[in-house]
Amino acid sequence: MKDLGLLNYFLGLEVTSNSMGYYLSQFKYANDLVSRARLTDNKIGLSPPEVNVKLSSLEGSPLTDATLYRQLVRSLVYLTVTRPDIAYTVHSVSQFMATPRTTHYTALIRVLHYAKGTLFKGLHFLFNSSLELKAYFDSEWVKDLVDRFSTTSYGFFLGDSLISWRSKKQTLVARSSTEAEYQALIDTASELIWLRWILEDLGAH
Repeated sequence: MKDLGLLNYFLGLEVTSNSMGYYLSQFKYANDLVSRARLTDNKIGLSPPEVNVKLSSLEGSPLTDATLYRQLVRSLVYLTVTRPDIAYTVHSVSQFMATPRTTHYTALIRVLHYAKGTLFKGLHFLFNSSLELKAYFDSEWVKDLVDRFSTTSYGFFLGDSLISWRSKKQTLVARSSTEAEYQALIDTASELIWLRWILEDLGAH
C-alpha cells in the first residue's frame, strides 16, 4: 500500500477541494470528447439541450457509418457521471445505437455543442451540507413514439449535494399520464430504499 496523497485525478474525474467542499468535474475528458467529435464550427451551447424533443426511429435518414455515433454516445454516458444536466438527452440518443439516423445525430451534436460551451461544469459537495435525504422525480408520458413507453427521471440530494440521478424508460406502457407518474413514484421509492440502506450502512462504519 502506498499513500498517494489527496485525490486529484482518477479515470477522467478531476477532484479539487477548498474550504467549502469538494468539486468534481471532467474538463479534460469533455474537451477530448469534443475534439474527437471533430466539430469544425465555433458554435457552442450555454443552455442544456431541449428535453421535450421526442426522437423517433422512423424520422431522418440512416447514417451510412454509425461507428462515430456509437463511440460518442458511449463517451457521453460516462460524462454524465458529473453532468446530470445532459443525462436526459444522452438517455434519449442512446436508445438508437443499433440504427441511428440523421435526426439522432443532430440531437447528439447539440449535446456536444453544449458540452463544449460548459466544459467546467460539475458537481459541488459542500462540507456543511446537512444529512437530510431528499428525492425529486418526474415522468414524461409516451416518451417513445414507437413503443409508447414513458420515461422516469429522478434525483436524490443529501442536503444540498446531488448524489444520485437517473433517466430511464419505464418497463410497462402507461395508459395515462397519471399512471406514468405512479410508475415514476414506484421507481423512485425503490431506489430511495436502496440508497438509504447504503447510507445507513456507511454511517455504521
